[in-house]
Amino acid sequence: MDTAGIRTTYGSWVHADHVPEHDALIVTRLRAAGAVVIGKTNTPEFGAGSHTFNEVFGPTRNPYDLGRSAGGSSGGAAAALAAGMVPIADGSDLGGSVRNPASFCNVVGLRPSPGRVASTRPGDAWDPMSLLGPLARSVDDVALLLAAIAGPDPRAPLSLEADPAPFARLAPRPLAGARIAWSDTVDGLPIDPAVSAALAPVRERLEAAGAEVVPAEPDLSGADQVFETFRAFEFFSAHGAEVRAHPELTKPEVRQDVEWGAALTAEALADAGRLRTELFRRVGAMVASYDALALPTVQVPPFPVEWRYPQTVAGVEMDRYYTWMRSCTRISATNLPAISVPAAFTGDGLPVGLQLVGTHNRELRLLALAAGIERELGASERRPQL
Repeated sequence: MDTAGIRTTYGSWVHADHVPEHDALIVTRLRAAGAVVIGKTNTPEFGAGSHTFNEVFGPTRNPYDLGRSAGGSSGGAAAALAAGMVPIADGSDLGGSVRNPASFCNVVGLRPSPGRVASTRPGDAWDPMSLLGPLARSVDDVALLLAAIAGPDPRAPLSLEADPAPFARLAPRPLAGARIAWSDTVDGLPIDPAVSAALAPVRERLEAAGAEVVPAEPDLSGADQVFETFRAFEFFSAHGAEVRAHPELTKPEVRQDVEWGAALTAEALADAGRLRTELFRRVGAMVASYDALALPTVQVPPFPVEWRYPQTVAGVEMDRYYTWMRSCTRISATNLPAISVPAAFTGDGLPVGLQLVGTHNRELRLLALAAGIERELGASERRPQL
């Protein structure tokens, strides 16, 4: 996000010396609410990938294990939160860039409904998938930050008119009587055994607290095609000119993204649009019959920081550099709000988040349930040894 007078590189050599003259809308709103900007947090180049490293600043390390990834693309924000450097942080989420680092760093990250947090970034203002959202060490603080950054703007055609003030008065929902759909595999994805083992007792804890937890795998057919099509289209639109002008300064994954976007046909875009509509209606109807859908935020625990990305998950080879994060990208394709809350730890002490998916435009309800689950599990109280 652009910050007036503060170097803002987007993690790219193309913009290594860029100092914006104006604040982004989200920064304007944060300052107006009394927030103090103390610095910039790291991202992968152009936010591409759920692992935070770039050639300008290097990698961001996980405070729970400095040899591991902090996730991404808002990995710098999540690491700063986990390390106690800041109490709140803004992030962005296309395919999991708020939720993935929240899980990796044992903090809370919300991907809101499209339009909840207005954006005036350049590009396609009608795009419902690349969104801004809050991160913090507690659900209550995420809700407080959402109250400051949410709200409409005449330059953002999808923005919602609803008053964001109620988010600042969040009350945790008791789990007794809550109905939660529980998905182990996000409709058939490979999940690292360490993640599954960490989350298994979580379901038992929720049931012991009085929640009705119902095994239910959502029908996410078409979600991968939807996400990969519109993601490629966005990267071609947003960064095609930069890649063509400076191919030597952009990482190979970004160049590949732009190539995928350039190869799209009208038929591919039409098919993806149809599938996205069907997905929103089908999964939205399923989630509406529960208080939330619970599933793994991540398919793998934090991996070695030297990797560019996990090439296999539970023995299954990954097609692209971001397909190890389909547990998040499939939910992005539904355009439903989702939050990752600290839930558990692997046997070697690495954080694992629980992803909760809510009803369209009902973030207050989702946050209240997330706060109740956070209070019951208590995982967010376990801080890294610094």
